[in-house]
Amino acid sequence: MGERRYEEKPHAVSYQKYRVSPQEVVEKVMAFLEKRIKTAKPFNLALDVGCGSGQGTVLLAPHFTHVVGTDISAAMLEFALASDHPPNISYRQCPAEQLPFDDGAADLVTAMTAAHWFDRPRFLQEAQRLLRPGGCLALLSYTMDFQLEHRGDCNAQLNAICQEFYAALLPYRSTHIGSSSLLLYKQMYDSIPYEDKEWQECFQVRRKMPLSSYMRMVETFTSYQALLKKDPLESQKLSQDITNKLVSAMGVASPEAEVTVVVNYFYLLACKPTTTK
Repeated sequence: MGERRYEEKPHAVSYQKYRVSPQEVVEKVMAFLEKRIKTAKPFNLALDVGCGSGQGTVLLAPHFTHVVGTDISAAMLEFALASDHPPNISYRQCPAEQLPFDDGAADLVTAMTAAHWFDRPRFLQEAQRLLRPGGCLALLSYTMDFQLEHRGDCNAQLNAICQEFYAALLPYRSTHIGSSSLLLYKQMYDSIPYEDKEWQECFQVRRKMPLSSYMRMVETFTSYQALLKKDPLESQKLSQDITNKLVSAMGVASPEAEVTVVVNYFYLLACKPTTTK
């Protein structure tokens, strides 16, 4: 079994409120799937593994008869269930490596910003079992070096401050995911035996939000949560120091001023063969 994370309710609340929903990447996933499965839409079943509080799960609902979000964290699923969601979505608590569905049941198996926490070889075997012939696997995540854009010529200064923030959190990064999540996903991509597959290393998604929301989003990182657990005062001091520097660089009065956050997604898409050789 992979690493267990996001088990505490305050962390789950922040995750649901501040993490970016990957609408643009889901559109890429669906375009890939629609070229390979020619049956009438909506498709039958999508499994969103490691669904967290369901931000990505709900994006799949218009395209499938049934969408099931699964997660090991009861706290995350509690918020997913409590949130507004279409009637064709349901949730199950289970590990990513042991999913309670029949062989060949799924048109799509996806994990959005979650597969790096799994026992990756076991999860890929489980995805192979669950996918119907011609079904698709979609794994996506993002690098943690978010960038900021603001009016004027302060972007370089803002991003230097952001890099200072990320560097301070790097020592608290889980050893399970090493120094580069992107590398882990590329390794998974290379290990998938399907001939029909695609790798996208950088797909930028932009979101406007208050600077304070950007700070809260970074604070949902597991590295920040590890620092918070080890030294609450130091974590709060770090956040306040970075906030003050960013406010000053932007030339604004408060952290409620709006910035554009640039999230660098990467993803792999793979189609299970319809026939075996």
